[in-house]
Amino acid sequence: MTREELVAYWFDIADYDFGTAQDLLKSGRWLYVGFMCHQVIEKTLKGYWCAVRDDEPPYIHNLAQLAIRSNLYESMSQEQKAFIARLMPMNIEARYPEYKKSIAKSLTKDSSVQIIDYTKSLQQWIKDRL
Repeated sequence: MTREELVAYWFDIADYDFGTAQDLLKSGRWLYVGFMCHQVIEKTLKGYWCAVRDDEPPYIHNLAQLAIRSNLYESMSQEQKAFIARLMPMNIEARYPEYKKSIAKSLTKDSSVQIIDYTKSLQQWIKDRL
């Protein structure tokens, strides 16, 4: 794949995941809204990575590391950094029963709407850096 095709690939699947997050919001599955929003930002960061680096993005899920290693983190606001820190446990920890309950308790319809809104905003901010 060309660099442009790789970027388009990551951005396309991030957009698809965002649609899934919106559908999960409508169905009241707050825990998985967070999980899918993590996926959106992860895949958007990997698309950004492909646009600015010559190597492939690593097989990691750590949003801060992806942003740092693609030289995007320093440009992020404190609010954006706090948001990715909030999203990070929603990826791995949401998959394990012992963590699901504690994460699920922290999510409501209102907080899930905020996560969706901020995900869209951060996703667009990342794309605008290109």
